[in-house]
This record gives sequence, C-alpha cells and structure tokens, in this order.
Amino acid sequence: MSEERLKLIKLIEENPAITQRELAQALGVSVGKTNYLIKALVEKGLVKMRNFKSSDNKAKYLYYLTPKGMEEKVRLTYHFLRRKTEEYERLQREIEALRKDLKEMEETPSQGTGENL
Repeated sequence: MSEERLKLIKLIEENPAITQRELAQALGVSVGKTNYLIKALVEKGLVKMRNFKSSDNKAKYLYYLTPKGMEEKVRLTYHFLRRKTEEYERLQREIEALRKDLKEMEETPSQGTGENL
C-alpha cells in the first residue's frame, strides 16, 4: 500500500491536473480504487483538491500536495529506498552463495554418471 501511495503522491506532484482515470491507468488499478486512495490522502491532510476553474467539466479537479504531503513523500521515499536496498543486498548474498555452490559442483565429479557439469 505504501508503494502505491508513494506513486500516487509523485504522480499528483508531477501533474496536479491529472484525472482520476489517468491516475488509475498509471497505477494499474480501477478508477474506484483511485478515488478511494485520493480521498484517504485528502482525509489525512496530504492532498488538497480544488475544482478546475477554467474547465467546463466541474467534476475536474486539481490536486495539490500539502506541506504534510511533501513530508509524507519524503518519509515514504526513504522507507521504499531502504527496503529496496535491503532486498538488493539479500539478493547479492544469495547470488554469491549460488555461484559458490555452482563452482563447487563444477570442481567435484558427478556421482553416479561419471560426468561433470
């Protein structure tokens, strides 16, 4: 959920006039879920919505990150980066262990068939 929220906050920051349909498409979720996510951001005081005054479509909104929303973006980015760095380091260790195992298998004759890898 926090990864989705971070992506939503970034999209809103990059394009305040983005539609919920465009947001839904970018997030890979339904418009209904997008509406739910935006309402949650508004209720938490992270985003403000304003009617798009020059639009004939009064249902069109501009979305603005509040100072609290900017703080949340920084917090989410920090945690996302930390989590991805930990995943990366874990994968590096796993790859190294697999390489070591493979090298040992190549150096040890195969049991039963008399063939090496």
